[in-house]
Amino acid sequence: MKVFAISDLHLSSDSSKPMDIFGGNWEGHFEKIKADWRSKVTEDDVALVAGDISWAMKLPGALEDLRGLVGLPGKKIFIRGNHDYWWNGITRLRDSAPDSSFVFLQTDAVRVGNLVIAGSRGWACPGSPDYSEHDQKLYQREAERFRLALDCADKLRQEGDRLIAMIHYPPFNLRGEGSLFTGLFEAHGVEKVVFGHLHGAAYFPAYSCRNGVEYYLTSCDKAGFRLTEIL
Repeated sequence: MKVFAISDLHLSSDSSKPMDIFGGNWEGHFEKIKADWRSKVTEDDVALVAGDISWAMKLPGALEDLRGLVGLPGKKIFIRGNHDYWWNGITRLRDSAPDSSFVFLQTDAVRVGNLVIAGSRGWACPGSPDYSEHDQKLYQREAERFRLALDCADKLRQEGDRLIAMIHYPPFNLRGEGSLFTGLFEAHGVEKVVFGHLHGAAYFPAYSCRNGVEYYLTSCDKAGFRLTEIL
């Protein structure tokens, strides 16, 4: 079993939010992603999608976008991004999943084979651009939510299992300083972390390793609209 990751698909099946307004590289971006997905992923693999999945405002519109992923191989595991306004109530979302290959995490975890995958949205970290007192409250709240997700992972984890974390926001700032999130990852023995949120020319390393934890930036435009193999 291999594990791949991608994020920030920003799907809009009704063409109301075309992504090519952000640059010619976005033209036909979903077709590029699907072609790469089919070339790499098998039914025995896992594909992690770290948020900002659909531009839809309500669940029915998002389900139309999610159906575009039906038929792509592998177990598909999703977390919420800051633009996923349609993600409102995890029970209803799970009940509406297009098929059994779709798994939605919200402050919890899932076990697949010898992997345990924990996920939550996260928030901007201190030292990030435009970070404010308002952000501090949300940052602390989201860190507590991630603690709950990792506590859930600990309960699922069996001897020999490997732990992966999914978070939408970068879990550290541009200076690479530690955060409540990185502290949690280290304390719980997370091996790899995938995140997204970032686009365009803003620099952030695609891969880094700190205190034994590996971090992967998987925003689709940053990764050339290709999935990143992380395991």
